[in-house]
Amino acid sequence: MAPPSSGRRRRSRFSPLTRQVFLYLFCLIPAVSDIAQGMANTLGPNPVSVCLHDFGRWAFRFLLISLAVSPLKRFAGIDFMVYRRPLGLLAFSYAALHVVFYVGVARHFDTHVLWKDFTSRPFLTFGVLTFLILLVLALTSTRRAIIALGRRWAKLHKLVYVAMILASVHYAIAFKTWHTEPFIYAAIAAVLLSLRLVPKPGRRTV
Repeated sequence: MAPPSSGRRRRSRFSPLTRQVFLYLFCLIPAVSDIAQGMANTLGPNPVSVCLHDFGRWAFRFLLISLAVSPLKRFAGIDFMVYRRPLGLLAFSYAALHVVFYVGVARHFDTHVLWKDFTSRPFLTFGVLTFLILLVLALTSTRRAIIALGRRWAKLHKLVYVAMILASVHYAIAFKTWHTEPFIYAAIAAVLLSLRLVPKPGRRTV
């Protein structure tokens, strides 16, 4: 009798959870690299600003990638659904680093300065709302939460679309001068969100 195919053995070598953990840890490398370079004073004259902006960009990128998983499966037949949860958690993790660096490192937990920033810089409102939504989605991404929420879980996690819109606005108005990158990301986000409005093809009847 012929041995089982090596392809099946390769596919079953790592469990979905193991692959998710590997992906999550691997994608934290940019954060570790930025922090290490900042501590070594190799990020230029303002390492805090570099880390702050890098963490924000990576949060946006992983949010975009997580939203691209479903369209890839639906329109291209590429199934990365097993990685959607770690991608979402990566978006939250980088957003959390973004917030922690701003509040703790850039502003030293000075409530007076933070309140002045919040009341005079509208982009911070959009950023805080985005982070709060990602926090809720991260806290309810466990199996226990999925079971406990039942059908409400899917409705709750549609807030990721709102988070994407808020993040786009936050990034677009965060700079005092013109930057094209936020609008490129916003355009990609618009495409990914609009693809969800495309109706599913109905079943053909014979």
